[in-house]
Amino acid sequence: MTTDYPFVNAVIFAALGALVFFACFGIIRKMVPGDLWKEVLQERNVALAVLVGLMSVALALIIAATMH
Repeated sequence: MTTDYPFVNAVIFAALGALVFFACFGIIRKMVPGDLWKEVLQERNVALAVLVGLMSVALALIIAATMH
């Protein structure tokens, strides 16, 4: 689904990429045992925070590569 207007295409693909990213991140949150945000924010689990950050970057790169 593309249009003749590059700006509209960019907005469409950015919205679609964000939607896919948040859907996949929600799935990852369900797969992690326990409460992910409680561990990162209240328990200050740095290793888990780094892991979640790296998974987010990897997921964003995969989505960007497939939409390019």
